[in-house]
Amino acid sequence: MKTLVLGGGVVGVTTAYFLAKAGHEVTLLEEKDGLGLEASGGNAGIIAPGHSFAWASPRAPRMLWESLRGAETAIRLRLTADPELYAWGLRFLRECTSARARRNTLVKLRLCQYSQAVMNEIVRAEGLEYHAISKGALYLHRDPRELEAGIKKMALLAEHGQKQEILDAGAVARLDPVFEPVKDKIAGAIRDLGDSSGDARVFTEGLARIARDKHSLTVRLGTRVTALRASADRIDGVETSHGTLSADAYVLALGVGSARVARTAGVRLPIYPAKGYSSTFPLKAGGLSPTIPGVDEKWLVGWSRLGDRLRLTSTAEFTGYDWGWTPRDFSNIRSLARDLFPDAADYERGEYRACLRPMTPDGPPVLGLGRHRNLFLNSGHGHMGWTMACGTARIVADLISGRMPELDLEGLTVRR
Repeated sequence: MKTLVLGGGVVGVTTAYFLAKAGHEVTLLEEKDGLGLEASGGNAGIIAPGHSFAWASPRAPRMLWESLRGAETAIRLRLTADPELYAWGLRFLRECTSARARRNTLVKLRLCQYSQAVMNEIVRAEGLEYHAISKGALYLHRDPRELEAGIKKMALLAEHGQKQEILDAGAVARLDPVFEPVKDKIAGAIRDLGDSSGDARVFTEGLARIARDKHSLTVRLGTRVTALRASADRIDGVETSHGTLSADAYVLALGVGSARVARTAGVRLPIYPAKGYSSTFPLKAGGLSPTIPGVDEKWLVGWSRLGDRLRLTSTAEFTGYDWGWTPRDFSNIRSLARDLFPDAADYERGEYRACLRPMTPDGPPVLGLGRHRNLFLNSGHGHMGWTMACGTARIVADLISGRMPELDLEGLTVRR
């Protein structure tokens, strides 16, 4: 079939790759002048089935309330006049029970584990290079009581296939020498042995190049998708900045833009942006820098080494479609950098940006067919797009090709 993939982030490109490899005539549309430049280019870099926890949890409402009172919390809320925020927020709050948080976490975990296996297959088959580090990931705790609580929390993932080890401060320092000078500041860490890291943008560009060279993928950059043209139960075309384009099938993979474009065809997707802050610094020559990715569970700042750069990210802020930022938004990132990695990078030469992650209230993405029989959805991955992309891409490509996906889709938010 002739297929249009809308969106050139890691989710859209992996979907286009699988479709082109299966023999479809695929054109990918991307608004920017390059691929993987939005959320894919600013994520933490961690491929993290070991951090699959649903954001909607019993702790989340308190964090949101404290953020309204001015506290620096990992999940923040800024009230706006946007009715979408309140409608989405009510659905989010309904998911914040222990039972639903457990269920949603396990659904995400199963999808992340599948995606990681698919990604490993792609990397082996195509010889992709993307600054990969396969040493697991550290989930760092400062307080012994918090470490014990973290061990109990992580046990859920261990019961469902994630291999973990518990490290005291000395063991953390032996594993990664960057922590030796600061080991008195930490209680220990949980190391997920299966997690890894890498540069999602480099991966996206490399995979698109392979799909073009080997499978005749067409990529149209600088092409903004503005609306879908629908009639009855079909999509007849896509309105873009370069006119109307048509195909046999369409894949909506526009990240936070998916919900607005879907509405032009009468489809309402439960997706709302969660703003995150991303900073990237050049490594300092001779400096002591981290060699294993991780997350500081106190500050919820993630870090990873991307070649000769250090990536630090933090925060989920519900404030609408706002890409703006101020220096204050990076205060917790700077605090962690000074505290744990003072000599790692040149912090005077940082690149700063805000990214909008497409969040669903429960956590898993929106996959499969919508109300139109030739419109396929692959959106709503939240902060796990880099981790989930390869798996959801193969699932959607299988559905378009008329094949039964390898992964049991029970519990996934597949819309039909």
